[in-house]
Amino acid sequence: MTDYQRKGYVFNIQRFSIHDGPGIRTTVFLKGCPLRCSWCANPESLRLLPEIITRDIKCIKCGKCIKTCPQCAIAAEDHVQRTIHWEKCDQCLQCAEACPAGAIEVMGKYLSVDEVIEEVLRDLHFYTDNSGGMTLSGGEPLSQWQFALDLLREAKQKGLHTVLDTSGYTDWEILEKILEYTDLVLYDIKHMDDELHQREVKVSNRQILANLEKAASRSKTRIWVRCPVIPDFNDTDEHFRQMASFILGLGKAVDKVSLLPYHRFGELKYSAGGKKYPYEGKPQIPDEKIEYLKQLLESYQLVVTLKS
Repeated sequence: MTDYQRKGYVFNIQRFSIHDGPGIRTTVFLKGCPLRCSWCANPESLRLLPEIITRDIKCIKCGKCIKTCPQCAIAAEDHVQRTIHWEKCDQCLQCAEACPAGAIEVMGKYLSVDEVIEEVLRDLHFYTDNSGGMTLSGGEPLSQWQFALDLLREAKQKGLHTVLDTSGYTDWEILEKILEYTDLVLYDIKHMDDELHQREVKVSNRQILANLEKAASRSKTRIWVRCPVIPDFNDTDEHFRQMASFILGLGKAVDKVSLLPYHRFGELKYSAGGKKYPYEGKPQIPDEKIEYLKQLLESYQLVVTLKS
């Protein structure tokens, strides 16, 4: 295999995950995503290459980052906590290397398949007892599809259960290769209306829905459809009725539907990475509304769960 196929950018490896597939799992988060969902909770995942985020509480005001920055993008006066002028930052990462306190951190490590699998296998005994394994997430893991393919292939060779968490926004030929080494797909449906999808996600949903239909036609593929419930976007009866009818048309490949209520847990990540949070001030959806939408889907004889 080439070096490109054998290495990729990972921004987190989360052990003991219980929401990304069956059993206890290790979720590997890959960088890069072609979608631009306004509510995204992982803004550090969007850019394929490494980038910096700040941990202001750790700053010891030593000034080393200021002296190191070649773009003069960092400033402070009279030992006040440093300020990053993000419009000047070119993500050279030198400030993070110079920071002794970890107040500037690099998100994204260039890891080999073997390095990732070695970390995943640390909890092998948990997977065996609880039907767990490895989940690939992101970002969009198919943004680094060759690396994702290598990871899934190697995981299967190690006897692990594999899960792909995806938006499905890729060429079918790519997804088809990935599915050969995937036991379960967590497949996002964000909106059935293409115009609204393009407004809030910045890409069309046509390829996404077409790929889901093709994936469901494969006899080996198991699917959990996941739908983020977003205020003033898709929290309507019309969307959920259309989605239910579409899912029923997919046949027996879909085991269940999971609703992911909108939350603001990722809001602080935006300012930490020099980004503006698009959904600033947007209220969360009341629990009663989520329960109503769950019951609406269940009226179509679908198995529905909630993910916090």
